[in-house]
Amino acid sequence: MECAAKGIELTPCEPGPPTRRCGLCGAVSYCSTSHQRLHWEYHKEECGRFQEQMRKAPLISDFPFTFSDQLSFQGNCAFLESMGLHLKGMWKFECSCRFKFPSVDHSSDSWWLPSLLCPCTDPETPLKNPIKSWKEYYEWRRLPLHSPVAVLLHWPLTVYHSIQLCLSRSPLSEAGKNLHIHYLGPEREISQILVFSELAALLPGVNIHIEFVGPAVPLSRDGETRYFNKYAHCLDVDCSCKSSYDNSSQNSSSFKGTLTLKLRKGLYHDLYSDITMDTKPDIIVAPNAGIAAYSTWLPTLELIKGMGVPAVFTDYCEEAAYLASLCIGSVLGHTPEPIQVNPFRQPMPVEETALNLPCYSNCFIFGM
Repeated sequence: MECAAKGIELTPCEPGPPTRRCGLCGAVSYCSTSHQRLHWEYHKEECGRFQEQMRKAPLISDFPFTFSDQLSFQGNCAFLESMGLHLKGMWKFECSCRFKFPSVDHSSDSWWLPSLLCPCTDPETPLKNPIKSWKEYYEWRRLPLHSPVAVLLHWPLTVYHSIQLCLSRSPLSEAGKNLHIHYLGPEREISQILVFSELAALLPGVNIHIEFVGPAVPLSRDGETRYFNKYAHCLDVDCSCKSSYDNSSQNSSSFKGTLTLKLRKGLYHDLYSDITMDTKPDIIVAPNAGIAAYSTWLPTLELIKGMGVPAVFTDYCEEAAYLASLCIGSVLGHTPEPIQVNPFRQPMPVEETALNLPCYSNCFIFGM
């Protein structure tokens, strides 16, 4: 967090964190009264919009989980430490302190949780109706609300929700149907890749092919293909997930459909062609896209417009989604799909933000 007036004139900011907030919206902070007055000329246009966004904070922080208060007061690292998950496997990438421990091994196919707290096997009952909330998901998967798995499962559940928004009228649950997803801009999820196996449970009977495309894909993994035939396993030695985990044969999969994920390094508009991509996607998903922050999105948006493929984006806060919608509207020539709160946003709040707005990974969802 920095003073909102930093850099707009030669007067330097006062030392220390900016503790003075705008009295109207509370979303921006200042180092001094003089800088707050100086910044009003710039801030007055956005202040009313920020007030509306701040009013939604109670709605956005309303989760069914029993650990929600812990996250608010403890912080991410302390919360994971209390759950015995700090710097463990896929959980490592939810901590900013991971950069202090570069030697910690992050490769793991385990939830680091007992079977009662994680979805390590097939669902006990088939999914009859689309899931619309975390509570519904936990009830279907027979998970207690103190299980922290939503901290990682927001990735595949956001993809699932995007599919429901765009393709709800398509008969995806019929056996033998194929679904091709282009997933743009993966970062942390590259190291949490096995959580995407949950899509096989959410979309039974569907042959799912996902292409991860983005500059954050390591060069050493460019072109890597993963075939999923198991869920991330639990810690219980006698759990049935161990037998499926130990058997690496693809033919032993209990999935009713197939799930394949391929990694591609580069910008989407540079890579997309009939030659470099396996097939035209049915849907494009771009989590935490930051469309307004990166000029490289413009040619990608133009490409998606020309493809005529439904695309769903998410962002951390509503202001980022609002600015992204302006960019999308300028490309489309009309107002894009409205911004919604994503029911499958990550329950762990973002700790370091430029504004005091409600901020969660995959928090707001919108499309074109």
